[in-house]
Amino acid sequence: MFIHCELLVLILGLTLDGRVHTGEIIGGHEAVPHSRPYMALLKMLKDNGKTGYCCGFLLNQDFVMTAAHCQAKSYTVFLGLHDFHNRNGVQQLNVKQTYPHKDFHDEKNDIMLLKLSSKANFTKNVKPIALADKDDVSPKSCLVSGWGRTERYDSNSMSVTLKDVTVTLSDNEKYALDNMYCSEGATGPGQGDSGGPLVCEDGKAYGVVSFYKENDLTYFTKIPDSTSWMEKAMMHETID
Repeated sequence: MFIHCELLVLILGLTLDGRVHTGEIIGGHEAVPHSRPYMALLKMLKDNGKTGYCCGFLLNQDFVMTAAHCQAKSYTVFLGLHDFHNRNGVQQLNVKQTYPHKDFHDEKNDIMLLKLSSKANFTKNVKPIALADKDDVSPKSCLVSGWGRTERYDSNSMSVTLKDVTVTLSDNEKYALDNMYCSEGATGPGQGDSGGPLVCEDGKAYGVVSFYKENDLTYFTKIPDSTSWMEKAMMHETID
């Protein structure tokens, strides 16, 4: 009974407002179980007392990366999760400190680090992912993973298992935004997947799922552009 109740809370939390949190994978397929060991599901208690969800991804034993608009009063981080009905071996950790990008505003610099209250335990199902830097070649074909709706306008089509979808990044200048990658198309992350990683051909995370616009445009905050801020945050320096 507990599992079914929490699943209902998950579904409701994903549909509370216009900027829905956690994976709405449109046109994707179920991921091979535990093939994305860096993925994290974030259960958030918001200031208004409501529960919401975002995705994130593990960087090391101490930090998870997500979107800055996924700020909340408190978090429970699920690591090693594939099927929400089966939490055997899943690690549940709290968050000690949040580090939203110092220049986060609306849709800009939508990236945040979460310092875990205790260290993640690396296993075959829980592993970190490497981040791209400015020396890496610009990506083209990438993967997005998440939990959530499988049909854009059907609030009852939530998936309890992790799903994957491949996106192709656009080089169309009319869609370009500073510090953002953009993908076009009806398949991909839609009204959600917030905070999940954009993982490209070399297996590195290049971006963070941020927001989508009309005409099936999805934007991802560029990780390589935030390297300096990230290093300071992870060293617990003051970000000003």
